[in-house]
Amino acid sequence: MTIENICDTEINRRRFLSTSAAAGIAGALTPTFSASLATASNKAGSLHIGTFRFDVTPPMGHSLCGGWIKPVLGVDDPLEAIGYVILGAGKPIVVCVVDWTGLLNSAHIQWRQALAEAAGTTADRVTVHCVHQHNAPFACLDAEDIILEQGDLPHIIERDFYRRCLDSGQKAVENAIKQATSVTHVAYGQAEVQKVAGNRRIIGLSGKVISQRGSSSKSEVHQRLPEGLIDPMLKTVAFYNGDKKIVASHFYACHPMSYYGDGQVSSDFCGLARKERQKQEPDCTHLYFNGCGGNIGAGKYNNGSKEARVLLTQRMLNGMIESEKKLDPQAIENLHWETHDVLPPLNPAFDEEVLMRQISDKKQRVVSRNRPSFTVTFIRRINAKIPITLSSLHVNDASLLHLPSESFIEYQLRAQATTPNRFVACAAYGDGGPWYIPTADAYPQGGYAVGVAWCAPEFDQMLSGGIQDLLSRA
Repeated sequence: MTIENICDTEINRRRFLSTSAAAGIAGALTPTFSASLATASNKAGSLHIGTFRFDVTPPMGHSLCGGWIKPVLGVDDPLEAIGYVILGAGKPIVVCVVDWTGLLNSAHIQWRQALAEAAGTTADRVTVHCVHQHNAPFACLDAEDIILEQGDLPHIIERDFYRRCLDSGQKAVENAIKQATSVTHVAYGQAEVQKVAGNRRIIGLSGKVISQRGSSSKSEVHQRLPEGLIDPMLKTVAFYNGDKKIVASHFYACHPMSYYGDGQVSSDFCGLARKERQKQEPDCTHLYFNGCGGNIGAGKYNNGSKEARVLLTQRMLNGMIESEKKLDPQAIENLHWETHDVLPPLNPAFDEEVLMRQISDKKQRVVSRNRPSFTVTFIRRINAKIPITLSSLHVNDASLLHLPSESFIEYQLRAQATTPNRFVACAAYGDGGPWYIPTADAYPQGGYAVGVAWCAPEFDQMLSGGIQDLLSRA
C-alpha cells in the first residue's frame, strides 16, 4: 500500500478520520486527553528487536529549512532515518529518528501511520523524531499547500520526494522485522559533553532577553558569558542480545548546527559524530536524538567555521564513547509503552487572517511568507482538535520520553527531577507542529523563541502534566 491510500488508523484508541496528503488536517481526533491504557510488560525471552535505516537525502534543487535558505547545491554527507522495532511487548513498538529539520502536523502523523502499517501495529505505538539539522528538509504538507497557492514561493517539501522516503521507510521496517533478533538485556550510562552546549537566551537586569546566542556566534561577549542553564550530560540507552550490543541510542540537548545556509546538505556535527561511532561499532545500530534543546545552542563554543564543526563533532563523539563506558547490562525484567495526548492552547498573538495576508504580500521576504504558513497550519490543526501524542518507553528502571517540537531544556530537567531514582532520557523534536515550546515564565522575557511559539503559555502546565503522567506509569 502506498502513502496515497493509508487507511484510517487507531491513535490512542481514537479514530483518525483523515490525514492523507490530499485531506491535510481536515480530519480530527476526538478531543479527549486521557492517557492510553494499552500497555504490556514482558519478561526477557519473548522480546525481539530489529533495526533499520534508509536514505532521506533530498535531491538537487530541493528546498532546505522551509525554503528560506539556499536549496540543495551539493551533499557534504547523506541524511539518514534510523530506527528499531521491538516485538513481544504487545503490539510492535517503532522508534525512528530522521536527519531532517522537522516533521510537522499531518506529515508527522503520516510517518507514524506508514511505519505502523509496515510493522503491523498502530500509530500510537510509533514515535518519530528529527535531529533538526538546518541544511535538511522541513516537512509540513499543509504549509506546502498554502504556499503553492501563492504561485511564486519555493517549496517547503516536494511531495514526490517525501513519498519516496516513506515508501523506503515501510520497506526498511518490513525487512527489520524479518531480521529481528532476541533482546535480553538493557544498559544505560551518561557522560558530560565538554564545550558544546550553552543557553541561547541571555537575560538582562530587566528580566528580559537582551541577546540570543545562536547556533554560532563570533561575538566575544557571547563566548565570554557562562553557559547558563543546560543539561551537560549525554545519555545512552543500549539493548543487548546476551553480551552483544545491538542498539545504542544517544540523547543530548543542543541545536545541532555548526554552520548552514550554503546549500550543502549535511547531518552536521551531531550526525557526523553518530556516523563515526557507527563506523567504530558496525555491528551495533547507533541512533542520535536531540533532547529538549529549544533554548540551547553551540554559539558559546562555535564561531561558524569549518574547523569548529570538526571540533564539535569530536566533542560529541567523545561524549558518546564515555557514556558507553558506563553501560552495565542488566536482564530485562519489564518493558512497556505509554502514551498521553495533549491539545495545546493557541497563542492569541497569532491571527490566521492576518497571517494569510502576510503570506500573500509579495513585497515580503520569503521567510516572512513561508514561515507564517507553518503558523496557519498549526492554528487549523488545533481548531480541528487533532492532538499531539506524547509517549514513553519504560524498560526496567529507565524511561525514554518522546516529546514534541523545540521544547525548552527546563522540561527535560523537570522530567529527570520528577523521578530521581529512574534514568530518564528525553527525545524532543517529535511532532514539530508547535514550533518552540517555551516555559510559561519565558513568555514575558521575550526573545526569538517566544516570538515563534504557536502555543499559549498555558501549554507549560499541560505538557508538564503529561510528562508527569507518563513517568508515574513507569
